[in-house]
Amino acid sequence: MDIRQLETKDAPFMLEWMHDADLTKDLKKDFASTTLEDAEGFIAYARQASEKDLHMAIVSDEDEYMGTVSLKHIHDGMAEFGIAVRRCATGKGYSIFGMRKILEYGLEELGLNNIFWCVDPVNARAVRFYDKNEFERVSPDTLNLEGLGYEEDEISRYVWYSYHR
Repeated sequence: MDIRQLETKDAPFMLEWMHDADLTKDLKKDFASTTLEDAEGFIAYARQASEKDLHMAIVSDEDEYMGTVSLKHIHDGMAEFGIAVRRCATGKGYSIFGMRKILEYGLEELGLNNIFWCVDPVNARAVRFYDKNEFERVSPDTLNLEGLGYEEDEISRYVWYSYHR
């Protein structure tokens, strides 16, 4: 397992998880209408150097795309974490591997102080995953969420996690 820069060859595999209704049903964004061209455009965007967003592929030992880990909205020593993996990668350690790698990268290489994320509580699988791996639940009041597009009712509804120095 490894993480690397996203490549155009990953786009069909990205569509696999994006079009998996069970994997995406509890996510904020509707991925079902994403096209191959949309996925390729996202990869092209991700490959450009950006101070605000970092998107990496989680890959197998054979360099097959298994998912994407992201640090988004990087600002003021903070970033928002995101992850999505293909069905064939679930339960095989790809999620926690990719997550730990990008969290470490964010703190050590980017010098971030805090990486946070949220989960809709109806996404019981994700909540179990984060709790099982002992990530810290936090109050959203401790985070700078201004300008990130969260509605007030969403902020109070979600379960929030933080990884920090």
